Amino acid sequence: MKQLTNQASPYRRWIAHTIGVVMVAVVFVVAAYREQVIALLPFGIGQGILDRALDDQLKKVFPNATAFSPKQASPVPHYIAYTGAPVPMVAGYVFWTTDLEPLERGYDGPIKMLVGLDMNAKLTGVLVTEHHEPYGYFSVEPPRFAQQFKGKDIRDPFKVGADIDAVSRASITINSSTRAIRNSARRVARALLTPQGSEK
Repeated sequence: MKQLTNQASPYRRWIAHTIGVVMVAVVFVVAAYREQVIALLPFGIGQGILDRALDDQLKKVFPNATAFSPKQASPVPHYIAYTGAPVPMVAGYVFWTTDLEPLERGYDGPIKMLVGLDMNAKLTGVLVTEHHEPYGYFSVEPPRFAQQFKGKDIRDPFKVGADIDAVSRASITINSSTRAIRNSARRVARALLTPQGSEK
């Protein structure tokens, strides 16, 4: 009996190690492909989780809004931010920089940011949601990077080292992120804030 127990021990260790490796792999896959995994959950559970997460993100970049529309496809991809009750009024727009400036890339790929824009062409907030930058942890990840855009007018220069803080060793990341915010905000303003017929 003791001999059988000794023979079983290596198998138990092997099974325990295998289970551990599988668990780590599952955690990694869920973290890397969170939205896709959640979308696969049954009976709309996944979509509900995604919707709540998106609502939280929208609220972070447009804190004064009381409601948001579903994503609009035209004239540019955006969400409408509303304030007021019982009659909601359009307060501004929220958009993903990657929807509007898909070719703008950092050092190691696109930097996905959510941006709010009010009806006076001022940014209400910026949220960095995804990046793969080697120096992102001290350039675009810290809250102070996004906070410096709040209240900026789209007509501001958005010049790194002037009205945008420069970060040494992360100039590609900072410059790319700043251009993506500026250019996408200006595109949204041209499409949604410019009165019809007044654009030259």
